[in-house]
Amino acid sequence: MPHTNTDKNNTENSSKHASTDESASTPAITADVPPSFFKLIGEFIGVFVFSLFIAYLLRSFLYQPFHIPSASMVPNLYKGDYIIVNKFAYGYGKYSFSPLPLSPKKRWFAKPPKRGDVMVFKPEGQTKHYIKRLIGLPGDTVSIQDGHPFINGKALPYKIANFTNHLQTKWPEGAQIYQETAQSSASETQKNANTYPILDQGVSNADNMGPFGVPANYYFFLGDNRDNSLDSRFAVFQGGVSYVPASHLVGRAEFIVFSAKEGTKIYKPWTWIRMRPSRFFKKID
Repeated sequence: MPHTNTDKNNTENSSKHASTDESASTPAITADVPPSFFKLIGEFIGVFVFSLFIAYLLRSFLYQPFHIPSASMVPNLYKGDYIIVNKFAYGYGKYSFSPLPLSPKKRWFAKPPKRGDVMVFKPEGQTKHYIKRLIGLPGDTVSIQDGHPFINGKALPYKIANFTNHLQTKWPEGAQIYQETAQSSASETQKNANTYPILDQGVSNADNMGPFGVPANYYFFLGDNRDNSLDSRFAVFQGGVSYVPASHLVGRAEFIVFSAKEGTKIYKPWTWIRMRPSRFFKKID
């Protein structure tokens, strides 16, 4: 029996040695462990926060979208247009930094705007943004005669425009589209000046107004829909914008990114026929 036990032990030892040899000759198999769920969530949040930060900086310092809520800038901008505004075009002022809470006493990197630019601003005493066309520069005397602006006694050049009403907008009988040219100075040629269409709907109470003496560091604005715009011809308490300080300029309107008639809902595909694709990515004159 002892011998038998010895053989059994020897057999067990041999098996142990065989098992050891086998494990030594067989390569170990390793598997890549996938990232944990919480690690993936953390990476996603990090990318999302970084994207929000970049978007915040772009909106604060470079470009900002705005929605057109009225027809005061027809025939160039329509109610339902969504536009992009260049916030660094004229430097940075009190309202260019929005939504950052910065209030510089003067515009940083200030650059003068050109007559005829379409601009977004905040009138004194107002919390809403407005969009109009720059007509009067600091020191100018502006008057409106028969619906046309005169600068320092001289009319801005205009002529009947060859304008196609692609949107088939209904205007009053006798309405006329003019092409107006706004030179910033006597030395600027008409070729380099801003040229744009305006809408004259006929005789109105706003056809003959002024003169308006534009103070230093202030600007005078008109809507392109001259008979349907509360602009610098009217005081703030009348619903207008009066003279606008340079510190209240936000930026220059560059192009239309999207346009749709009232009632269009992205989540309601049957309303997409109200979109105006012909106006998508259209440069603003």
